[in-house]
Amino acid sequence: MAIERVTVLGAGTMGHGIAHAAMAAGYETSLFDASAEALVRAKASIDTIITKSIELGRQSDADARATKQRLHTFDHLAQAVAHADFVIEAVPEQMDLKLRLIRDVEKHAPARAVIASNTSALSLTELAAGLAHPARLAGMHFFNPVHKMKLVEVVRALDSATETLHAVEEVARRMGKETVLVRESPGFVTSRINAMIGNEAFYMLQEGVASARDIDKALKLGLNHPMGPFELVDLVGLDTRLSVLEFLHRSLGEKFRPCPLLVQHVKAGRLGRKVGRGVYDY
Repeated sequence: MAIERVTVLGAGTMGHGIAHAAMAAGYETSLFDASAEALVRAKASIDTIITKSIELGRQSDADARATKQRLHTFDHLAQAVAHADFVIEAVPEQMDLKLRLIRDVEKHAPARAVIASNTSALSLTELAAGLAHPARLAGMHFFNPVHKMKLVEVVRALDSATETLHAVEEVARRMGKETVLVRESPGFVTSRINAMIGNEAFYMLQEGVASARDIDKALKLGLNHPMGPFELVDLVGLDTRLSVLEFLHRSLGEKFRPCPLLVQHVKAGRLGRKVGRGVYDY
């Protein structure tokens, strides 16, 4: 099946980044969110990415105009997926929300459409079980910021069809991404390791081992990480990280118990860059 139309569900940080990647790859791209305001913010963020690309000489004005024309926004799901060949779910990490959404996708999207979930930790097999045809779903885990990060984890759920996995890899490659194939397990590869590093960094901060800035500096200069663990958690969202850790704690045991200091930050509303304050102030 030729894939020409991609629909992205969710206009948040990951959703608008994935939509931009689809647009830049030449796909006619539909972006859905129930919030019209979120769609306005997403379009502005995509425009900023494209403007920067022009400034860096990576895209001509004509290419930029053509890219922007490939974006179509919807606040009604049925309209957004009506002609989709490929649907990427990128809503918050809440199983009940994702299940409701993909069930609605199955009702309104063409039967041929592949469904991919951008979940960073939740069970894709459980998500697929909510469908009448679970073989059409697999994981497609992008990384933030999508326009800079090269990796996509392609995740095989219990019933994912080989054709579904091939479609996910095809879309990722056309977006200019490298892929790794992962058998479903809690946290896959990257979220499992990254959550442990970030959680341990909070324990070190709580114990007074070093300041947040010095812990970040140590991992960047000593281990060659491009970002420190606190810079990264502020970017992805402390609430998102806590949700992943809670899931991993339930699934894999005590080594993933969320640090109390992280829990305190989330309860205080210090969720990261998206609210102007996390570990650091912005």
